[in-house]
Amino acid sequence: MKINLILPTYNEAENLPRLIPVLFNLPIQDLNILIIDDNSPDGTGEIAEKLALEYPGKIQVVHRKGKLGLGSAYILGFKMALENGADAIGQMDSDFSHPPEKLPELIDGINGYDIAIGSRYIKGGSLDKKWPLWRKALSAWGNFYARSILRIPTKDVTGGFRLWSRHVLENLPLERVISNGYIFQVEMAHITNLLGFQSTEIPIYFADRRWGDSKMNFKIQVEAAFRVWQVLFSYKDLKQ
Repeated sequence: MKINLILPTYNEAENLPRLIPVLFNLPIQDLNILIIDDNSPDGTGEIAEKLALEYPGKIQVVHRKGKLGLGSAYILGFKMALENGADAIGQMDSDFSHPPEKLPELIDGINGYDIAIGSRYIKGGSLDKKWPLWRKALSAWGNFYARSILRIPTKDVTGGFRLWSRHVLENLPLERVISNGYIFQVEMAHITNLLGFQSTEIPIYFADRRWGDSKMNFKIQVEAAFRVWQVLFSYKDLKQ
């Protein structure tokens, strides 16, 4: 199975050179990585190019002109992965918040399912132990809020550690996806649920980043709460 893993990056100069060797040491036979960098001022793009030289033919780097957003990076990555002939397309953060050692389990998970999701909210999954209670509560509430409004059975709809079977992305109306921030994950989960695709969830421990600064803040989370309603009314024509 040919796996294409998409890594959107913005200021991940400390994380990327640590993550790439870990990924290529996993027991995955045909892993290719697509790094989409949004003109990181810390030199992440240049580091990505050096890594591509260290792993010839295994890493592709795309340099975008500015900070264009998570959603548009993934949409671009999905289309490129399909063109590259990938059998399955993965997505994950570059800061070790998504445990790379769980990627083989996600690959096993799509045998019999359309999508495999690294889940914080099923039995065995959890959030960083160092997070304060209010932060854990806010994360759980945001996930529950989106699930309830959109009636999605998946337990973790806001997480971004996912593996898609090729046929799913080939049949999604990617041109209609309107979200470009963290609500992008929710919108994609909503569309796949409406179209009847089946997902399986693999428990993960979601760790806080050890290097670099988090992109998440309270303003982004409040904006995401309002955008859920926009997502709800954007796909009334799709069958459920």
